[in-house]
Formats: sequence, structure tokens, C-alpha cells
Amino acid sequence: MLFSSFTFVFNFLPAVLLAFAAARRHSPRAGVLVLLGASLFFYGAWRPVYLLLFLASVGMNFSLGLLMADPRRRRPIGVIGVTINLAALCYFKYINFLLDNVSALTGTPLPFASIILPLGISFFTFQQIAYLVDVMRGAPVERDIISYTLFVSFFPHLIAGPLVHHAEMIPQFKRGTASRSSVLAARGFAIFAAGLFKKVVIADNLAQFATPVFAHLDSGGGVTASWAWLATLAYTLQIYFDFSGYSDMAIGLGLMFGIRLPVNFRSPYKSLSIIEFWRRWHITLSRFLRDYLYIPLGGNRLGKVRRYLNLLITMLLGGLWHGAGWTFLIWGGLHGVYLGINHLWRSAIGVGNPRGPMRVVSWAVTFMAVVLAWVFFRAATLGGAWRALKGFAGLSTDETAFVPSGIVRVMDLPILVSAEASLTIGAAVTAVALLCALALPNVPQIFRYREYRRAPEAGSPIRWKLNAIWALLVALAFTTALFGMWQRMEFLYFQF
Repeated sequence: MLFSSFTFVFNFLPAVLLAFAAARRHSPRAGVLVLLGASLFFYGAWRPVYLLLFLASVGMNFSLGLLMADPRRRRPIGVIGVTINLAALCYFKYINFLLDNVSALTGTPLPFASIILPLGISFFTFQQIAYLVDVMRGAPVERDIISYTLFVSFFPHLIAGPLVHHAEMIPQFKRGTASRSSVLAARGFAIFAAGLFKKVVIADNLAQFATPVFAHLDSGGGVTASWAWLATLAYTLQIYFDFSGYSDMAIGLGLMFGIRLPVNFRSPYKSLSIIEFWRRWHITLSRFLRDYLYIPLGGNRLGKVRRYLNLLITMLLGGLWHGAGWTFLIWGGLHGVYLGINHLWRSAIGVGNPRGPMRVVSWAVTFMAVVLAWVFFRAATLGGAWRALKGFAGLSTDETAFVPSGIVRVMDLPILVSAEASLTIGAAVTAVALLCALALPNVPQIFRYREYRRAPEAGSPIRWKLNAIWALLVALAFTTALFGMWQRMEFLYFQF
């Protein structure tokens, strides 16, 4: 069930809000039970049989946590639990990738496993691994099965994040969402509407300038330099507005029920370095990789060489977390190299805030490094990525050149245009999207979300207020998004 679907917006969400409000009149715990039931239904509506897998995962990890209450058994049980979680994730997500590569190396054909990837398995697996590791480190064992299950299954973050931490979620459920108020719910709906607009109006319309081009490249075709750059830049903005839009919608949905989810984006394309980029992009994943992979590997405590190796390993595994393919490994590896170079540069010149023209140079170098890495993230094949890079330099002369369909869709309304007009329109749309990403504040920043009240970016001139003007703007954004929901395009991070 997509957040950007009529079924969710007009059936599921109103029903859950009404049931939650009615249950809370009885008791806060009843409201939590309604949220749990709604979250399990939300997940099971996709493919009911995988709800059993999800419940088995939750039950196993909760039970292992109880067994870890004995300090003498804490570490061995925790190691077993983490191993089982990783084994399940590897089976569902990576078995075919492993079989394909073993077959290629040995020359022996191996059977292809027909496995459907369970929705959100990377997210709910990592969240539970974090719980087990924290208990191994001495965190309190969770004994409330209802709160634990809701922490894992809470439907706003279940499918595509943000990656939440048990210590920031379970206490909210145990308090019975006491902070819920009409103002909080109004702010939540406004943030949801803004995220829906980002997804449906911006991201989904950018997709038409990236998806057919990369499909052409993956099938063996080539592109001109203009289309190679347009497709890659369009995807750069598409993935940002798609995923940040989902995260905003998740935050807004949480606030409607009095639950505060963590911010996942802080305008990452404004970054002046790759280090800064990873502090702004997919913040909750960066936090997980830092706390549960980079630091346990030794972090920066074992010398410079080991530090750079730890960065590379962390980013390689971060790339592999996104998908089973060499393209994702290369994307992660590139960012590992970027981070190493960034740290070397800082060691050589010292850490400072670029000023004047150097700010522009720093931004341009960072942005272009990110854009080039996105080629490998988006391409389904190494060949497609290579042909895209050749296209950047205008070297795609030996393949069939990409020819646009001659149709540009505006909110799924088809408009016939020439090939030249298609390129011009795509460039204009992409430029406007980039301007929005660079010039406008974050959605949580506009709505003064908790994590922005003391942040450096808190001084935004655009501030949400509970008044008629903002109500009209939110209604306009929500209504506009409704017209684009006929496209029914999935969120990009659903595949991870």
C-alpha cells in the first residue's frame, strides 16, 4: 500500500486515525494497540504470507533479547541473533547475486532461486540488529512485546525508513503518545502534504527524463552527451525528492499519532564536502553505519591507514545494503574513496569553512562527485553505467542512440512534443528542481520540527503557522498532488 495512493489517503489513513482517536478515549494503551494492528495490516496487505516472516523475525529477536537478560549469556546469544538476522537478509536479498557470481567464476550453471524480496527487510532487519547489539553493550532488555513489535512495525517508517532506534521509539509508545494534540496533528498533516507533493509532483515527473534513458543504456544503447547529463541530473533530483518526500510523509504521519520520527535529510545537495553530504543524506543510515560498523571496526582510533580502510569497508557494505549488484558496490566504494580523499584533504589544509569563491568550488566538486556516483546507483548493469559515462564525454558513437518518445507527461497528462522540445523541457524541469533543492529550506525546517529548533539552519525566513494562509497553501499542495497520484509510481527505496 503506497502512501501516494488513493487507498491509503482516503481509506486506510482516515480509518486508522478515527480508530486511534476512539481507542485513546478508553486508554493510551488501547491507542497503541490500534497502531499495532494497523501497522501489521499495512504490511500484510502487500503479501500476507510475508507477514508471517515479519512476525517470526520480531518474535525471534524479542525472545533473544529476553534471554540476554542474563549477563553471562548476553554476548553469545547476541552474536547468534545477529548472525541469524544477517543470514535471513542474505538469503532473501543476496542469494541470487551470490549464485550468479559463483556460476560466472566456476563456469558451472547454478539454479536461479525464485525469491520475492520482502518489503522493508533491510530496514526492519537493521533496526533489530541494532537492538541486539545495544543489549549486548548493556542497554536495558525490552520486556513489553507490544511496544517492541510496534517499534519495528510502525507503518510510517516500516517500508522505507527512516531507520529508527529502539531507544527513541519505545519510550514514546510506553508514554501512550501523551503529547498528541490538534496542533501537532495539523502540523503532521501539513508535513505529509508537503512530502506527498515532493514525491508526486516533482520526483515522479522527473522520472520520465531518467527512466527511459537508463533502460536504453542497460539494453545496450548509447546516448548523446545532452541526454546522458540530463538523465543523470534528473535522477539525482528524482531520488532526492522521492526519498526525502517519503521521509517527510513518515514524519507527518507519525505526528498525526503523537509520535516523533527522526529527520532523515538536511538539504544534502547544499553540502560543501562529502563528509558534510553524509551528515545530511539518509542521516539515520549514516548513524547506523557509524555506530554499528565503522566504530566497531576501529573507527579512527587505529591510525590513518586503518581509518581509511574502515571508511572504505563501511561504505562498500553500505552500498551492498542498498542492493545486490556490482553497481551498488561500486557506488559505495566510490563514496568510501571520496570520504578518504576528503579526510586527507582536511588533514593537509586543516578543517575550515570555505569562504567566497572557494564555497562555490567546494560545492561544485562535491555535487559533481555525488552525481557521477549516482550513475552506478541508477544503472541496472555495469554496461549501462559505462555507456552513460561514455555519453558524458560524447563518446557513444557505436551504439544505437537514444530517441525520446515524443511524449512529455505533466501529472500523467500526455503532451506531444518534438525530440528537441523534450530535451529542453527536461532541462528546464531539472533546473527548477535543483533550484528548489538548493534555495529552499527543508520541509521539517519550515515546520519547525523538533530537531531543527536549535540547528544552525533554524533561522529560516519561511515558517509554518497555524493560520488561514498556510492552510490554503497546504490544501493547494495536497490537491495538486492528488491529480498526480493516478501514476501510482512506487517509492525508489521500496526496492531496498
